[in-house]
Amino acid sequence: MPLQISQPSHQSLYVEMQANGDTIGRGTGFVASSSSGNKFLLTNRHIVTGRNQDTAELLCKKTGAIPDALAVWHNASSALGEFVQVDMPLIDGDTPQWIEHPNLGGTADFVALPIADRADIELYPYRAEHFAQMHVRPAETVSVVGFPFGERTGASFAIWATGFVASEPELNHGGRPVFLIDCRSREGQSGSPVIRYLEGGGLSSYAAGLEVFGPVCWLLGIYSGRINSESDLGVVWKAYAIAELLEYASAR
Repeated sequence: MPLQISQPSHQSLYVEMQANGDTIGRGTGFVASSSSGNKFLLTNRHIVTGRNQDTAELLCKKTGAIPDALAVWHNASSALGEFVQVDMPLIDGDTPQWIEHPNLGGTADFVALPIADRADIELYPYRAEHFAQMHVRPAETVSVVGFPFGERTGASFAIWATGFVASEPELNHGGRPVFLIDCRSREGQSGSPVIRYLEGGGLSSYAAGLEVFGPVCWLLGIYSGRINSESDLGVVWKAYAIAELLEYASAR
């Protein structure tokens, strides 16, 4: 009997921040597609800048290095369960290769990076919906699917940290397009997709008079860290802001 794997476990991609070929940090990314079908790697802005999003303090305090590339473990096209390391340059000359939100700019802790066509990788994109926050309410469960402390299962499958919606998802927290979750997420999960996943939760196909029910998964946003080091409250940038970035990036 073949192994059964939930798709979000391989949609999250392990990411390492590189400086002159050395690993200086780790995080998570995932592929998302715009309405036109263009696909981008999504991750946090602090991962590509190597600086604290709020204070601009260097994250790699030991050496003061700033990342010049990301090493991303993509799904291999050869077989599910195999992964290919793809190095993505972050700077071309003096020009950053990531794309920021058209209105929020550098204040938003998420960016998009174009993905070059490659025959050796398979992309499993999320779709960012403009009204995804309507799928959840306070105290309902959500999952942060990523790589805490760089931990991976099998070759490079993600780990699920599950918690609860902690603020009204339809309201913006702190004047930004974010909501809060109560979840024991940690270093390495920055850039993770935050999802609402219901096993057997909806109709997946209808044929010959038969209804087949399968998992339902909504991308609610991207995780960018805790509100402070002493709290389990985490920040999620909403899917509608991601959708706006993807449309902007596709039109460039």
